[in-house]
Amino acid sequence: MHPPVPGAESACFQRNAQSVASYRCEVAEHRWVNDRYKYLKLSATADLASLTKPGQFYQLKCPTTSDLKPFLLRPMSVYGIGPEEGTIEFLYNVAGVGTHALAHLPVGDHMDIVGPLGNTFALEPSFRRIMVVARGVGLATMAPLLQHAAKAGIKITAVMSARAPRDLMRDEFLRGIEAEVHCIYDSDGSSSVEAADVLIRRLLDEEHHDIIYTCGSHRVLMLLQHILVDYPHTRGEVAMEQRMACGMGVCLSCVRLFDRDGDKQFLRVCREGPVFPICDVVGEVEFG
Repeated sequence: MHPPVPGAESACFQRNAQSVASYRCEVAEHRWVNDRYKYLKLSATADLASLTKPGQFYQLKCPTTSDLKPFLLRPMSVYGIGPEEGTIEFLYNVAGVGTHALAHLPVGDHMDIVGPLGNTFALEPSFRRIMVVARGVGLATMAPLLQHAAKAGIKITAVMSARAPRDLMRDEFLRGIEAEVHCIYDSDGSSSVEAADVLIRRLLDEEHHDIIYTCGSHRVLMLLQHILVDYPHTRGEVAMEQRMACGMGVCLSCVRLFDRDGDKQFLRVCREGPVFPICDVVGEVEFG
């Protein structure tokens, strides 16, 4: 079992490292999507669209208020880029101190962001159909991936999971693209591990999928890892969510254990990730 090695960054990250910078942005739009999530659009002078790839994230400097004083920058995956030059979008769950403070940021104000950080999803020209399994805020991470896949003519199967229909944010996820969509919910039991297992296996049996992507739920991640053992010709990738301090691999606060062909390694989610092969993630879950 090996500790994290600072020099072992992926080639994808090394190619991106030269574009990491701090940007001063103006708040162009900031509004509630539903009771839990807010949409944030920032405007920068840089051409962020050419720098940022699906799956990458930025570190956001949240504002302070009289009651809320977040100290560390907050990692946030990119929900969208453009279409206006220099604009970048985020979709976030208002949950902790940082995001509660961020929720108070008015249109016209400014904030600093650092990035783009991390690696990106694999989306190969040979792919014909992909599957995304999204739950909660994970949909924001994978939304740009769907746009790229649609532009490349790749067919999309989307399995969307939420507590209840009001929490789904289907339109916010698809953003106008065509996809075969299957919605499952906690409220009716259709999102249980057993029910989701049956659904995903049926979809994989009915038509070949080149790859499955997920983000936002450890339960879903472990389920897909279990399923993909029986589908060796379908790859799997996950964008890991992890608490981070620096976001650049220095503090080691986001280290997770991975198994790469029997070699146990501690890797930094911010630096070697956040996108990893599903089969490499170490985790335990009970089935049956």
